[in-house]
Amino acid sequence: MPRQSRRLRTLFASSVLLAAGTLTPLALTSGTAHASAPDGGDVIANLFMWNWPSVAAECTSTLGPKGYGAVQVAPPQDSIRLSGSHPWWEIYQPVGYDLDSRMGTEAQFQAMVTTCHNAGVKVYADVVLNHMSGTDQTSTDSYGGDSFNVSSRSYAEVPYTSADFHSYPANCPNSGLTINDWNSQTQVQECDLENLADLYTETDDVRGKEAGYLNKLIGYGVDGFRVDSAKHINQADMANIESRLNNTLWGQRPYVLQEVYPGGSGNLAPAAFESNGSVIGFDYADNLKSQFTGSIANLKTFGQSWGLEPSAADGAMVTNHDTERNGSTLSYKNGATFTLANEFMLAWGYGVQPSVYSGFTWNSTDDSPPADANGYVTNTDCANGWSCTDRIRGVANMVGWHNAAQGAAVADWYDDGSNLIAFSRGSKAWIAINNESATQTRTFQTGLAAGTYCDVIHGDYTAATGSCSGPTVTVDASGDATVSVAAKDAVALYATTSSTTSPSPTPTATSTSTAGPTASPTPTATSTQPSGTVAETFTVNGAPTSAPVYLVGSISGLGSWAPASALPMTQSGSTWTTTVNLPTSTAIQYKYVEKDSSGNVTWEPGPNHTATTGSGAGASLTDGYNGTAATVTETFDANATTWYGQNVYVVGSLPALGSWNTAAAVPLSSASYPVWSATVSLPADTAFQYKYVKKDPDGTVEWETGANRAATTGTAGATLSDSWNTPATSPVGVTFDETKSTVTGQNVYVVGSIGALGFWDPTKAFPLSSANYPVWATTLSIAPNTYFEYKYIVIDSSGNITWESGANRSHTTGSSGAVTLDDSWK
Repeated sequence: MPRQSRRLRTLFASSVLLAAGTLTPLALTSGTAHASAPDGGDVIANLFMWNWPSVAAECTSTLGPKGYGAVQVAPPQDSIRLSGSHPWWEIYQPVGYDLDSRMGTEAQFQAMVTTCHNAGVKVYADVVLNHMSGTDQTSTDSYGGDSFNVSSRSYAEVPYTSADFHSYPANCPNSGLTINDWNSQTQVQECDLENLADLYTETDDVRGKEAGYLNKLIGYGVDGFRVDSAKHINQADMANIESRLNNTLWGQRPYVLQEVYPGGSGNLAPAAFESNGSVIGFDYADNLKSQFTGSIANLKTFGQSWGLEPSAADGAMVTNHDTERNGSTLSYKNGATFTLANEFMLAWGYGVQPSVYSGFTWNSTDDSPPADANGYVTNTDCANGWSCTDRIRGVANMVGWHNAAQGAAVADWYDDGSNLIAFSRGSKAWIAINNESATQTRTFQTGLAAGTYCDVIHGDYTAATGSCSGPTVTVDASGDATVSVAAKDAVALYATTSSTTSPSPTPTATSTSTAGPTASPTPTATSTQPSGTVAETFTVNGAPTSAPVYLVGSISGLGSWAPASALPMTQSGSTWTTTVNLPTSTAIQYKYVEKDSSGNVTWEPGPNHTATTGSGAGASLTDGYNGTAATVTETFDANATTWYGQNVYVVGSLPALGSWNTAAAVPLSSASYPVWSATVSLPADTAFQYKYVKKDPDGTVEWETGANRAATTGTAGATLSDSWNTPATSPVGVTFDETKSTVTGQNVYVVGSIGALGFWDPTKAFPLSSANYPVWATTLSIAPNTYFEYKYIVIDSSGNITWESGANRSHTTGSSGAVTLDDSWK
């Protein structure tokens, strides 16, 4: 759904049972992809605003090989181009149906679809059918060069004239074409959504032109559509448009995923749209956030009994481009918690075609993706400006897990009553998820056949060689496995082999410490030793238990001192053990290291251990851990100006800095304002990244701009003296003063058209304080130069909602400072 400044959430008031199957090999996709048929997967990679060459490359390098079934791409039609900044929502204001856009040319789009098909990946296009560009925009420029005049409702390329748009009073009963009653189907579907010129989809002319646009996309190979603002299109109109669509090149009906926010009743409820296709799982994502920020043990019954749409119609997701900005769902800013939620979604199996979202990083909710000076999106660089969730090893490999688990019911549920859960999908696959703050070790019933399995959260399995690049887990004849799951991490297994022999981890040449840690190290020696090698068992006593321990050393069999190639160890209390084949009678040096869920490495203090490997078939080395891992006190000093009620925090890549989760960020003291300060205990000799954030009274989190800061602790404490990286804009403090007399049990709230005001959802309205009754007041942080509409509502003790009458109120914030809106109930 488009917007000028924030996304309008049109709300009003606001596991799977599958047949068990048999073991299948860990084969992800066919080695030779071709365009004659899709690969059969159902997971969607939502590559939001990636340009067409980047989407094509991702289909070939990641999506096809990992088993993704489809890729969702941004609206491909021409759109308005504003002068100066280029907010992301320009692409949701169409000016024509040709295919030259911010993401590339028509030829590039067609080539991308072909490339993705050749990788076995379907292509779903985001399409905007409800409206054209904004009536409040003065720009006449577009990315593809289409001419248009919104004031006269003229769009030459389609072509559309004023007769093709809803009007007052013929269709919309409000003279300004605004939606004043969000429970009125007429207003929701025939008035302008946030000043966007609303198309007369009841007419044969509009229906025919929109179907023609979609059929052009189908002709290029597009396999389905995400329909933007579908709640604002009458169901009969949408059904008529769909009836005119051709079959896809792969001989199927186009998949349809409709944007229909929950809430309302009757013909405005999501269920009323399901005859035309699936609906985006806003309900799914909202509930998932509440559990992963609370207790995931509750997820045992997650499904339709929670009030979700039926599984066959609910487009499961963790987040999308709207919800990550309005804060209603998790996002990449939640770090490891976000990754775990995606892994759970892929494992649980509820919903149709689950969607993994990969977008761009942002500080202000209107930020453009990385683009050139003219607004054209540049190639995706996952290390700079983009958040590529689809590539995260645990997420990408869970797509193969998800595909292998199809047809098997959830079973073998375990939870600790809080934030450690585990379950199987029949005898096909098993996962454990630890949303707690410390490593958890348990013996789990996996439901799997006896054998050795690759932990696909931390390693890649190669079927051709039977090798696993990460840790393995052994399942005994009873289906049990003893597994250590690191904090904010997971372990996932699915059928790789029925052998009881563990494949050896494959060393990597890199010396970085970015590889994910193992949560369940259980490698075993092969039954027949290679000639000239010894099965050397390493045991270390008194080691830390806060994160998994690994072994690394001076020869290739011990990772050549590269932490990324370190060998995982099996935990029993503070004792850790591993067995590895090494050359006989060879002098070695080695150490034990910890790796947490973010890949941070803490080396054992003291000198290297030294030894000579055994000369027979087996030998053992037992060590005491070299003391307690050293920590140092790091002081963070940030020079940052704030307005009353704001506070400054530091958040970063280490657990002591919240692991990038702003909910766990470290608060700084303002005692020496404008310098904010805090001292944190961090592991010595450890590299880390961090940033400062500001939190406002309404819960808004503002990140400082620029790249992550980086530092390395030493052997003694140090101070990091920084200045807040000033964003291009700072939020404006808006005080809402509403004079309203109430009776006992009634409270006054404010709700409106932007995220800071709950997107018109009364369940997300902000309460006002009655401290100065009959004036009710609150102060919220709103982006500068932002137009928004709002109203006051009264909610009584029974939950009944009373809206004030009249037209929506409106205001535009200034470039800085604060403002007070003095209102009286209407």
